[in-house]
Amino acid sequence: MTFLLTLLAAIFVLGPLIALHEWGHYIVARLCGVKVLTYSIGFGPKLFGWTSKKSGIDYRISALPLGGYVKMLDERESEVAKAEQHLAFNRQHPLKKIAIVAAGPIMNFIIAIALFWVLFMTPSEQLATKIGQVLPETPAAMAQLPVGDKIVAIDGHEVQTWEGINYRLAGRMGETDNVSITLQSEAQADNAIKTYQAPVTQFMQGSAQGKDALTSFGMLPWQPDIAPIVGDLTADGAASRQGLEVGDRIVAINDQPIKDWLSATRIIRDSPETLLNFTVLRDGKSVQLQIMPQGKKDNLGNDYGQIGAMVAQSEIIIPDAYKTTVVYGPGESLVKSFEKTEQLAVMTVSSMGKMLSGMIGLDNLSGPITIAKVAKQSFDISWQMVLSTAALISLSLAVLNLLPIPVLDGGHIVYYLIELIRGKPLSEGVQMIGLNIGLLLLAGFMVLAIGNDISRLF
Repeated sequence: MTFLLTLLAAIFVLGPLIALHEWGHYIVARLCGVKVLTYSIGFGPKLFGWTSKKSGIDYRISALPLGGYVKMLDERESEVAKAEQHLAFNRQHPLKKIAIVAAGPIMNFIIAIALFWVLFMTPSEQLATKIGQVLPETPAAMAQLPVGDKIVAIDGHEVQTWEGINYRLAGRMGETDNVSITLQSEAQADNAIKTYQAPVTQFMQGSAQGKDALTSFGMLPWQPDIAPIVGDLTADGAASRQGLEVGDRIVAINDQPIKDWLSATRIIRDSPETLLNFTVLRDGKSVQLQIMPQGKKDNLGNDYGQIGAMVAQSEIIIPDAYKTTVVYGPGESLVKSFEKTEQLAVMTVSSMGKMLSGMIGLDNLSGPITIAKVAKQSFDISWQMVLSTAALISLSLAVLNLLPIPVLDGGHIVYYLIELIRGKPLSEGVQMIGLNIGLLLLAGFMVLAIGNDISRLF
């Protein structure tokens, strides 16, 4: 059942993005006077579809849902009647060819901007960007960031939400440098603004790999102060097997003082298959226990530890000082959607460059399995998360397709730019060599991405 829901979620999110990408190619081709033969969602054998009586275009859904294509009249693929040669793609001016090829990625950019625009216009109550906790032995701790101050900028870029902060920090993945954090102190009468320099070393790599950017950096939003008292235990969990009891208060793990439940949870999650020394208070007496969290994998394949201990339920009240309502008008939302699209596109390209240079590992590359799981997870959260996931995937499709690799749209654009400069196209032999190289590169990336997906499952 989970597999079916994951598949349906992926189809629901990816299907429209692929269809609109191909529609971009399709509509611009027709506007440029090129005859379209086939509009297909998916590759391989035709599952179902129809042929337009007016235009003769074969609209179809094909068996392999890994993309789609628009087939146009082209003398390089089949013989074309003399009366229709002016309708063939290969006969078009290079600028028309570039417009047709670029239309697909541009459509994906437009989709991302539109979805972000809707999300920015949706009022939402969020946690204010005040620092709620600074984790020890992290860049935030080394910079001595004060708890309670409001984060207003990262590396000189204004931030208004924790999501924005997370994206700015994630953009520094793999780097060794200083991260600039600008804070506003609301405790002072003049709301003084001060900028701190926090040193990072191979940020989010090594032992921090798999952690989110905020945890790796060490500054967290406000979190509820839940007493670290065990409220329930699973019968087969590591905690019950190794002596933890309901009512025990966890006071230290590996000699690190524990003041709240979330601090204990964080250490346990970060220590799969690692023996931890627990100090608990039981009936007024200190008890020493050794517990090894069981290694688990989350929906994205990241390892985490679990001991099978739960806290007693309690009502969580967020202080007004740590709440804020975020809302933008249509115009401001549109500006912000463009800014966010630009930021994430640059971050995507930068991450690809870091992978190629070795700054971050190739295991950060994800394939269709991870995309499907993320799509399913977004449906479990909210409709806003579904739109956000669709926007991110659409943006990734746009950037990926614009890479200057033959086979991809970006590679074809390079060919047509060369044709524009030379006044004639590259020879078919040269284009075929590039095509084969592109196919090998793309196949290699796909094998690596799917391999990473599978490794996250086990």
